[in-house]
Amino acid sequence: MKRVLTGLLLLPLVLFLGYLFYIAGKIERQSTLDEARRADVIIILGAAEYRGKPSPVLQSRLNHGLDLYSKGLAAHLLTTGGAGGDTRYTEGEVGRSYLIGKGVPSEAILVEPEGATTAQSLESAAEIMLSMNLHSCIVVSDGYHIFRVKRLLQAHGIKVYGSPRIGKPLGRVERRWLYFRQAIGFILWQLGINI
Repeated sequence: MKRVLTGLLLLPLVLFLGYLFYIAGKIERQSTLDEARRADVIIILGAAEYRGKPSPVLQSRLNHGLDLYSKGLAAHLLTTGGAGGDTRYTEGEVGRSYLIGKGVPSEAILVEPEGATTAQSLESAAEIMLSMNLHSCIVVSDGYHIFRVKRLLQAHGIKVYGSPRIGKPLGRVERRWLYFRQAIGFILWQLGINI
């Protein structure tokens, strides 16, 4: 009887771990796909900024989004992200300033400057898009991030294409950790907990 009870108690854990591995595998496959094609807007996910200057990760994302914009894949760029440690600047506004400095017309740049989390930024980005009758986007972020980001936007009826930034190669252990972390975030989102 104890074995049956132990088995019944372990079954949900085994099922959860199996689902976690399944989602992590989907995240890994998505992380290397560049689906960039014509869309209404290019969303560039925020990352750290330092005293009004983009961090290397944010700058890399902005440059990748700028490259897609320069190829004529969208008429608008949308930068996201609220204030981090320095409340004088937001990731979204820093991104906007950087893109203007690279020659993008200010009227082509939309900004979501409030989100403290990916989910919050994407909720606001979806509201901005839908209020402007924009229904498709290319999302620029790190590869491990795109699977979850796509699902968050698709939940609003938006057609989403992922385009990961080119970054420094990561070790296998670091990559696996990022996939599992994103898988946990995705599962929490499915349960109604946004992070």
